[in-house]
Amino acid sequence: MGRSPALATLDTETEAWVAAQVGGALEAVFATVAATRAATEALLDRVAVEGRRPASVDLAALRPGLHVHLIREELVSGVGFVAAPGLLTDVPAWLEWWQSGADGDVRPLLLDLDPGQSAYSDYTHWDWFALPRDTGRRAVAGPYVDYLCSDEYSLTLSEPVLTQGRFSGVAAADVYLRHFETAVLPLLRRLPRPAHLVNARGRVAASADPAHLAGSLTKGPDFGELLSAARPGAYDGMRLVPCRGVPLVLVLA
Repeated sequence: MGRSPALATLDTETEAWVAAQVGGALEAVFATVAATRAATEALLDRVAVEGRRPASVDLAALRPGLHVHLIREELVSGVGFVAAPGLLTDVPAWLEWWQSGADGDVRPLLLDLDPGQSAYSDYTHWDWFALPRDTGRRAVAGPYVDYLCSDEYSLTLSEPVLTQGRFSGVAAADVYLRHFETAVLPLLRRLPRPAHLVNARGRVAASADPAHLAGSLTKGPDFGELLSAARPGAYDGMRLVPCRGVPLVLVLA
């Protein structure tokens, strides 16, 4: 027998509430990303008004703000600006990136980005860079083992940075998966059916469903298109509920 209309309505309301709560948990991190984007765009605009192209030394002006974000935002483990290749005059690529150490100190990420020697010199294929560049929208990438920054299983939240309407790179923040799961798994477990969260690529960001582990891929529709529509849907027996304001979809078996 099917569920009564009253119970079905209650389930729908609970799903919407959980999706909104997940969105709220990540919105605080996206606020950090948005503030970093705004500061970076303002800095690059000032340099453009001076009639010159930016150099890596100009980005040092972002550091006080990045340090504050790391200290104040509980979920954020790393934050910064990742320049589009060719943006800066003195280096081919650059990450103005700061992260929290195990003892709570704030430290820079120091990488060798020499294209002749470093495996990390081309970061443009990573979802946290490619999705904002290609869509013009915010993105949640991962979870993945973050060999670039922390060697931790992480999510990266990012937004495009524009200078005079042109893509200049991304503002981004890292969240350790273990911290994200602590925030959202109690919410997923309140649902009457097994549930997990996926990003625009269908990659599972967190899961209370043993059939869908974090980091795996969920077969389904175009989740990016579903997020753009911002309306619940269904696919192959699954119910799909976009999380309000953030690029994650709540998937219920």
